[in-house]
Amino acid sequence: MNTNTLKNIGKYALGGMLITAGIGHLTFARKAFRAQVPEWVPLEKDDTVFYSGIAEIALGASIIGASEEQQKLIGKVAAGFFTAIFPGNISQYVNRKDSFGLNTDQKRLGRLFMQPLLVAWALGTMQKK
Repeated sequence: MNTNTLKNIGKYALGGMLITAGIGHLTFARKAFRAQVPEWVPLEKDDTVFYSGIAEIALGASIIGASEEQQKLIGKVAAGFFTAIFPGNISQYVNRKDSFGLNTDQKRLGRLFMQPLLVAWALGTMQKK
């Protein structure tokens, strides 16, 4: 399999994952996502989950639909988004909030190490071919 094929698979997988997560924010996983909203966020938790869900759907669609010229910029935007939501993961760990099967300190801590991988995925997949 060549590099372009792997990047395309990564691009569609990342976009699809974001769209699915965004739909979850708006529907079936809304309550679980509220557990990740830090107390210091100045919006209502449900509003934060709603807006971030819309952002994820838009970002996922942008990743899938990005032209070759747009890929690098969209990758940077996605990496920035993953960085911006990281405090929610830290909050979940620090405040010991169970959500998404993360019901132990070890699982919540392990989740923190996934965010840098998402940032790298966004940056690596969305480079020009």
